[in-house]
Amino acid sequence: RRGRARDTAPGQQLRALFYALPPGESSFRTVEEVPDYVDKSIPFFITFIGLEFAVSWIQKRKLPGRINDGISSLSLGILSRLPDVLFRSIDLISYIYVWNNYRLFELPWDLPWTWYLTLLGVDFAYYCFHRVSHEVNILWAAHQVHHSSEDYNLFTALRQSVLQKYTSWMFNLPMALFIPPSVFAVHLQFNLLYQFWIHTEVITKLGPLEWILNTPSHHRVHHGRNPYCIDKNYGGTLIIWDRIFGTFEAEDAKVVYGLTHPVNSFDPIMLQLRPLAHIWNTFWATPGLCNKLSVIFKGPGWGPGKPRLGLPEEIPVITGKEVPFNPPVPAYLNCYALVHFAIIVDLYTELLASISMLSQGTVLLRIAFIILSLASFGLLMENKSKAGILEIIRCLVFIGVYKLGYFRSQFSFLGYAYEV
Repeated sequence: RRGRARDTAPGQQLRALFYALPPGESSFRTVEEVPDYVDKSIPFFITFIGLEFAVSWIQKRKLPGRINDGISSLSLGILSRLPDVLFRSIDLISYIYVWNNYRLFELPWDLPWTWYLTLLGVDFAYYCFHRVSHEVNILWAAHQVHHSSEDYNLFTALRQSVLQKYTSWMFNLPMALFIPPSVFAVHLQFNLLYQFWIHTEVITKLGPLEWILNTPSHHRVHHGRNPYCIDKNYGGTLIIWDRIFGTFEAEDAKVVYGLTHPVNSFDPIMLQLRPLAHIWNTFWATPGLCNKLSVIFKGPGWGPGKPRLGLPEEIPVITGKEVPFNPPVPAYLNCYALVHFAIIVDLYTELLASISMLSQGTVLLRIAFIILSLASFGLLMENKSKAGILEIIRCLVFIGVYKLGYFRSQFSFLGYAYEV
């Protein structure tokens, strides 16, 4: 990489979460100067999650989620970011390639109207991609990861798919014909960050802003499995696209969250792969080439003789008595998983901070261990019979590689405690 990303002040980073950095503070000549707003927002994610817990306890005398589901969401968030440790974002790689080879003209990177045009362009591209991800089965297999939680809180915002980014990039390419990559790189991050704070139940309605912006109320509908919620409110930052294209639905009856057919797992690997396995099995079990292709490219509710998006009457009725997947696990095991997950978060953030100083072999080893750990925690929280064996193996691997110096904590005084 040429050049160096600019640092951002805490106040700027906080405003970036709400898409509140004006053009004068977030316009850059080159991609290399664009700050990594997403990774630098991690402390704010943690702060707002703590604030949500406090407000929920004050409002309802209960916490906004469960330990097992929260760890599962955070595990999926870490898992989704691991490819970016090794490779530059495919969104940027593809965008820069089109810009360098096929651009028609170049808008000025430092003019406010270029900034605002890019805001609209990135958000409209997101609306298109998001809608297609719900209406094309193979894309839904990746995107459903984000909808698999039966809780709705700020943890859910971090519940992301590993595979989704490998299809979303295509929707941004038309902008590469005229919008500079540095401007696009800023809005790509802002659009993602904005969607963090709207994953909460502690904020009700926001008055006139509900007409223009995507808000917690609108996005609760999007995450619902009630029949009135299905395939509604696809917007990222703005809700105007849904109002224009007829996919808007206001929050009405109490929303029940999750998938219409829950996956019932906390294992991040299983949550990523099981939908793909279902498509594979359905593909081979469905007769006729056209029908096989329809399994892949029509809606997840499609079947032979049905409309492209399936039959609305086949969506399971919501009774209000739905019970989230919550296997009985001893309290000490939840505490164990929580403590060890905190260690993995420490190792992950240290990896991000020291990536430029590590050999590729060390980076791959750390990534492999993080993936092994996240899978092990998922199985522990499901109380699976073989989870204990996997966890013993994981701990022995940790002791070995930690002693050899391949792992390192951000907090040197915790080294001995980690070994214990």
